[in-house]
Amino acid sequence: MGQFLPRLVVAAMRGGAGKTTLSVGMAAAWKRRGKNVAPFKKGPDYIDAAWLSLAAERACRNLDLFLMDQAKVLQSFGGKAQPADVAIVEGNRGLYDGTDAEGHYSTAELAKLLKAPVILVVDGSKITRTAAALVLGCLHLDRQVDIRGVVLNRIAGPRHEKILRQTISEICQLPVLGAVPRLDHFPILERHLGLIPPQEHAWVEKALDESARLAENFLDLDGIWTIARMACPFPEVPEGRSEFSTMPSEGNEPVIGVMKDSAFQFYYPENLDALKGRGARIREVSALGQTEFSPVDALYIGGGFPETHAEYLAENRPFRDSLRREIENGLPVYAECGGFMFLGERLAIGSREYPMAGALPVSFAMEKRPQGHGYTEVEVEGENPFFPVGSRFRGHEFHYSRIVALRENAHFAFRMKRGVGIDGKRDGLCRKNVMASYTHLHSLATPEWAEALVRKARGFRLNRFLAGTEKGERWMN
Repeated sequence: MGQFLPRLVVAAMRGGAGKTTLSVGMAAAWKRRGKNVAPFKKGPDYIDAAWLSLAAERACRNLDLFLMDQAKVLQSFGGKAQPADVAIVEGNRGLYDGTDAEGHYSTAELAKLLKAPVILVVDGSKITRTAAALVLGCLHLDRQVDIRGVVLNRIAGPRHEKILRQTISEICQLPVLGAVPRLDHFPILERHLGLIPPQEHAWVEKALDESARLAENFLDLDGIWTIARMACPFPEVPEGRSEFSTMPSEGNEPVIGVMKDSAFQFYYPENLDALKGRGARIREVSALGQTEFSPVDALYIGGGFPETHAEYLAENRPFRDSLRREIENGLPVYAECGGFMFLGERLAIGSREYPMAGALPVSFAMEKRPQGHGYTEVEVEGENPFFPVGSRFRGHEFHYSRIVALRENAHFAFRMKRGVGIDGKRDGLCRKNVMASYTHLHSLATPEWAEALVRKARGFRLNRFLAGTEKGERWMN
């Protein structure tokens, strides 16, 4: 026996076909109709997930079969899709695209695991009857993938739409559930290989409204809703330790700062849940909005786009100086990608250089092409504040920056088994109680991460208390 859980996967032939715009539009439109929508993103993407979270007014969770085993994916989906009227899973890349020729870890494999019907987005640009051949190929490549309908995107006009509808309906025996015209502008702007984060988007509400109107005007939302409700009962979720339950408060929980503003915004909800679930309190910190770093027991700096805020970060010298003083006093810090860049000495963008926090003896430069993009596998080979030597983890990276200068008073913890990292061989730069890397980790794949950060926070808090007690005793004597 399973549970009734309306759900669907939004997939496409390739990346950039319009999955995110249409998924966000559907979530926003259904939310405006009073529906409770649970959003999910296949793959390690942060930005698409952020837009889906805003559209659904509910945290989007990432599902990734490369990073997590099947049981963890089922636990995450089953646990976070309820209570909801419908769950939307936005795929990534093409439907059958994975890490190898067999399509391992693809959107198709995820759809099969979740037993979810698939809506296929077809980019109609410069194509007519051939679109039916492509859809037919997707139908026959793996009969276990439950493709239930097609949405046409970037349609040139009524005649173009009519031909596509007729050929797909007759040849593929699938309903066409919408036809979106070619737009002069997209509601959500793009940068690099994806969308601009909503934290940097000046017109977030307008973008969501336009996305919802697009879905209302051009998609058969009732037909798509019916398909989602026709999903078979969701399989029973295997029992396992929950990463989301919070430990009882003891009144003396370690406080972990999370640097969160428009410069640093890439955090998996599960990572923050895992810290709280292990007894930590989260305090948001801003390198843009604060002029003094507030003392905490540990600091977590996620990824983001410090390069788009470099001038503001450089101008906020009091914050940078106070953070560096805390680090020199032993503050445990874990940083990823953009956070790694901020902890360095300088960031070069074109012909200009901007001072950063100066906690690590490295300088960075921005390049026009990605310097690392894809999944990573690392082996811990050097001493570090968080992980035992010999551990192996899976993560991902996506960065346009590279290290251009590295002084010698720091060392590396990670050896790259897959991916680029810092120089193709190493990642995880360490100094004092700081560890920073280009590799992003997910707590469902690497539960050791949250355990280690909370443990270091408790130790730092205790040492600071003992140091204060000793000073008080000396003063009393």
